[in-house]
Amino acid sequence: MIFYKVLLIALMVFSLNFYNVKADDSLLSGAKSGLLMEVSTGTIIYEKNIHEKVSVASMTKMMGMILIMESLEDGKIRLDEMVKVSKNASGMGGSQIWLEEGESMSVLDLIKGIMMASANDGIVCMAERIGGSEENFVKMMNEKAKELGLKNTNFVNPTGLDEDDHYSTAYDMALIAKELIKHEDIFKYTSIYEDYLRKGTDREYWLVNTNKLIKTYQGADGLKTGMTDNAGYCMAVTAVRNNMRLLAIVLGEESGKVRNQETTELLDYGFNLYEVTTIKKKGEVLGKIEIDKANTNPIEIVASSDVTILKKQSDTDKEYKSDVKLKTLNLPIKKGDEIGTLIVRDDIGNKIDEVLITVSSDIKKDNFFNILLKILKSMIQGELL
Repeated sequence: MIFYKVLLIALMVFSLNFYNVKADDSLLSGAKSGLLMEVSTGTIIYEKNIHEKVSVASMTKMMGMILIMESLEDGKIRLDEMVKVSKNASGMGGSQIWLEEGESMSVLDLIKGIMMASANDGIVCMAERIGGSEENFVKMMNEKAKELGLKNTNFVNPTGLDEDDHYSTAYDMALIAKELIKHEDIFKYTSIYEDYLRKGTDREYWLVNTNKLIKTYQGADGLKTGMTDNAGYCMAVTAVRNNMRLLAIVLGEESGKVRNQETTELLDYGFNLYEVTTIKKKGEVLGKIEIDKANTNPIEIVASSDVTILKKQSDTDKEYKSDVKLKTLNLPIKKGDEIGTLIVRDDIGNKIDEVLITVSSDIKKDNFFNILLKILKSMIQGELL
């Protein structure tokens, strides 16, 4: 075990306030369930029946897109890769981009088709490419759900078409959406209102985003709509204003018009009442520590992501404090490795935010010669004292 001592952990005090608000009961009056979340803190501003199991239609595709984005980032697939369409994929009903058996389409265009037009044939085509089969891809989706800690979600297909035992909740959908938007490139596709597939060919296809709020709501840049008989009209919408990103989940509306209206009202509620303040930037030095036998001391510790606080705009000032909890540290440590957490609390001790911390540069174990010199130097200094 390597011993370390904390030399300095800056105590941060902030003139901010956090407020647990009781939302207006008129919000989401027509929905089965839904919620509004501030993304950076994960705070739920408003909720309705968030753990009720319901059909979620094509919002299912958000989980499939997490697997697709991970495959892209891992180099398992490429955006310019051409994927051949199977008979199974071409035969999918519901929303589609009219893929034909034997046709090849790029991963890029398939993603556009999935996220803009909710293409069932597109997601099945990608499912077969990544999972080897549609069935195996669904298994991967459920494994990812367990990895994310989802307790009330089960997928039977990658499309969201109505089937027994295919369900999720508003809360689980929010966690899926929150995970998906960690892959920031997803907004390159979800923020497009219209585009073309097979452009310049006799099978050119005009894509129009099913999420109309992309065009009508200020700051909206995603994420996914859905509709089936069992699910009703559903929507996951992300929007950014004044450095605050909100995520709205709305499930089980009676029409697309009502869905869009109630989602807009929910987002307006959040943007009009709340604001986010960043108190420490990603990479900003939080303090310093010393680690026994490290090649350099003291060692700067930094936040792995922005440290933010959500507060109601009308709140009066209130102090916030932070403390650092370090793990048992073993050398070497690479920049980016998790070494502990920064916890922000209010003045009565409630936890407001928790952010992983790391080191500002790679730390190696010192060589034997340098360690010996330090020991001798320490002994000599002790004798002189």
